[in-house]
Amino acid sequence: MLAAAAVLALAACDDNSWNEDYLDGFTTPDINTEDVKTVEYTLTDADYAAIAANKTNIALAGDELADELANVGKLHRFTETITAEEYLPAFLGSTNFGYFALSKGSAVKVTYNVADALPEELELMNAAQAYTLTTDDYKTIYGSDQDYAEALAPSHTAAASIPGILSEQFPDAEQGDYVVVNYNWSATDPVFAATPEEPKGWEPTSVVASIALGDNVTIEGWITGICDRGLVFTDASGSVFAYNGSGITPADYTLGAPYKVTATVASYNKGFQLDLANATVSKIEDETATDYTFPAPKVLTGAEMDQMITRTDDELAQYVQMTGTVAVSGNNINIVVDGAETAKGSAYFTLAELKEELVDGTQVTVTGYFIAVAGGRYMNTVVNTVTAPGAAAAPRRVATVASTKAAEVYYFNGSRWSKPNNATALSADQCNEMTGKTYGNLTTAQANTLLPIFLKQNFPYAQADDQRFIVFYNYEASAYVARQYIFDGAEWAENDGIEATTLQFVKQDTWKADPSVTITLPAGKNIEISSTYYQACSEWVYQNIDVPLGSTSITSGFGYVTSFGNNEYYSGTSAYQNNVDLRADKAKAQYPDGYEGMSDEEIVALMKKRFETEVMPGALAMLHPDAKPMDGVQVTYTITFGTYDYTGSNTYKIRFEVTGPGEFTFLDCTWNKAE
Repeated sequence: MLAAAAVLALAACDDNSWNEDYLDGFTTPDINTEDVKTVEYTLTDADYAAIAANKTNIALAGDELADELANVGKLHRFTETITAEEYLPAFLGSTNFGYFALSKGSAVKVTYNVADALPEELELMNAAQAYTLTTDDYKTIYGSDQDYAEALAPSHTAAASIPGILSEQFPDAEQGDYVVVNYNWSATDPVFAATPEEPKGWEPTSVVASIALGDNVTIEGWITGICDRGLVFTDASGSVFAYNGSGITPADYTLGAPYKVTATVASYNKGFQLDLANATVSKIEDETATDYTFPAPKVLTGAEMDQMITRTDDELAQYVQMTGTVAVSGNNINIVVDGAETAKGSAYFTLAELKEELVDGTQVTVTGYFIAVAGGRYMNTVVNTVTAPGAAAAPRRVATVASTKAAEVYYFNGSRWSKPNNATALSADQCNEMTGKTYGNLTTAQANTLLPIFLKQNFPYAQADDQRFIVFYNYEASAYVARQYIFDGAEWAENDGIEATTLQFVKQDTWKADPSVTITLPAGKNIEISSTYYQACSEWVYQNIDVPLGSTSITSGFGYVTSFGNNEYYSGTSAYQNNVDLRADKAKAQYPDGYEGMSDEEIVALMKKRFETEVMPGALAMLHPDAKPMDGVQVTYTITFGTYDYTGSNTYKIRFEVTGPGEFTFLDCTWNKAE
């Protein structure tokens, strides 16, 4: 195989060598590989993403500009620091660009967005990280592993609580860092009680113990187990697992809180379960409905586990506890218990925060609900707690409070985190309220329409020139983006500062920004492009030469511009014939005083000099006021034009360098070489 590969490799060096050696009359075809083109191209959203992800650009930006480069991909625009001149060449030379294989000498005129003169904090906010308060964060905020609520409240506000959490989570924060913090907010302070009072009004149902396949049941009780695929519901008579194959959002439910569920009874792997995908679930708001008090779990031995997996009928969920060694294999997390010859505990779609505690090879005690037998040996268990062997699980005293989703922007000033007073972050609930959807985000089109309305409703006393930053999760970017809005006294308008810009890039050894321009002015009547430039020449001569001489109209015929107003004999340009007329007698006839005592040769030389250094540079300044020089590049304008004298018509090229904004300096002209 190695020998064969070597032969193939040698053959690949010259595809035609065999043909030349062994086929009579074969000659290598002459293939023209040159592909020189000039094309126009507008960057797409995907192009901006590719520019931001380009390895060469990432190295060029370094750590200092990494966030700003990422914003180019997210917000689809360049800035004063991440410029197209610097960061487009690597993209143009990559396979992400459809014309990357063009030959040397090719040019691409690229149209792209530039955000000019935007506030620095807007760029920093667009690089903001997102952080959501965790259960451990709420425990820290409330100062207890038992008495806490998974929501901030009047007694534990965002301003008092979040800066400390951010200091712990972002120890390496630098001045100018922004973070969007998502959290739950309750307008009511939680009330903790070690032993809940006996309910005096609401009573749970006793339905679970008597369920049968196919029944449609309504259960009032508590959610006593949560995993990524479902919930455990418990009423006064027992517990049952409710399964949703597409998964659930665990944060939408509160462990131990009273709930009502209406669902159809099914079964799987010898365990009853409810069809959660088609169920109706609602939180019970009755004031007399208390949180669930968990009983002592059934502590399982290995022998008991072996016995439990032999069951032949569907059974309800059981609250159990097992102690053993964690065995992780791919996505499977098992608990190996001493004395169990066949059975193994299996952590069933366990929540992320609990999964982190189930480390391969460690000894743990797992408490939760045994719901089914998988593969004849695995005891699928919805895990509630993971502790070290012998350690008691903390008593359940988590307060249940009604809460909404909230969000805030925080800024690190170099020493501490604080909330800027001119920035608003939209929470998922606010986005949903604005759109009537449940996605927790805004599309770009929705933001364009809804954010000015939001600002007007929430800041009714805004004064003219007030400014506000809005941060929201954008659907297209799949990230948080920031916008600045300014109030004009009546409406809020976005200050995006974005302008579409076109810049030419030329390929030599590599692509390089080069806004040089090549212009051809064909001679002959009624040629629009030629007439445009030559008429600008006549306008320049009138304004700068004839008016100081006393002319009051471009068609007065006084001075160098003729009474037709479209040709002049200061340098000879004509927007009628679209050429440069170098006939000396015509020039003397138009303005004798300007050429008194000069020979024909001297007149022609003077007209050429004026065309080179005054008239055409003046016309270019009028027609291309935005032309500007570029560091490291000689920006030139090359013009092909025609002349007429008594010997006939001729064609020449003249070059100018852009030496300042709208400033053109003569370089050379081929009529000088011809002489």
